[in-house]
Amino acid sequence: MDSAKNKIIIITAPSGAGKTSITRHLLKTFPGQLVFSVSAATRPPRENERDGIDYHFMSVETFRKKIHENEFAEWEMVYEGKYYGTLKSEIEKAWQAHKAPLLDVDVKGALHIQRQYPDQCISLFIQPPSVEELKKRLESRGTETPASIAARINKAGYELSFSHEFDRIVVNESLEKACQEAEMIIREFLTT
Repeated sequence: MDSAKNKIIIITAPSGAGKTSITRHLLKTFPGQLVFSVSAATRPPRENERDGIDYHFMSVETFRKKIHENEFAEWEMVYEGKYYGTLKSEIEKAWQAHKAPLLDVDVKGALHIQRQYPDQCISLFIQPPSVEELKKRLESRGTETPASIAARINKAGYELSFSHEFDRIVVNESLEKACQEAEMIIREFLTT
């Protein structure tokens, strides 16, 4: 039996906790079994981000049209006027390739996916060692304004309150250890 057939892997965390780094590690570790589920977003691309690779960048109008046409497995207005979502077509495309889609999504989106696919997914909540460390990580990116960092830290406190809703919590104090822990969890999930 194909170990990735109709399975979904969700990685979620507050912004800056390390979910993207852990997602990249898992994709390198399981190239024949996992595929990155490219999310849709209405925000502009950051430097080096490419449409269709990092995100499906679209206008607010296009995003709302897709909501109306029920094309999303989950979607949220994460920040005022900025929508993010997972297209159902991304999940189906992964399954057609006999791979498990790996979703790197915000906390609310992860909760929605879990509710829609309760028997098919595993969810990992990547937790920062502290809110102070999270703030340092966001500041070190150099891509955020002080106002956007404050908004993300405020939101992180709220998101951390949902950590118990997910299958596993991985504390990212050391990225190497967090990657190893996530790898062990996913390896077990794919073989069951």
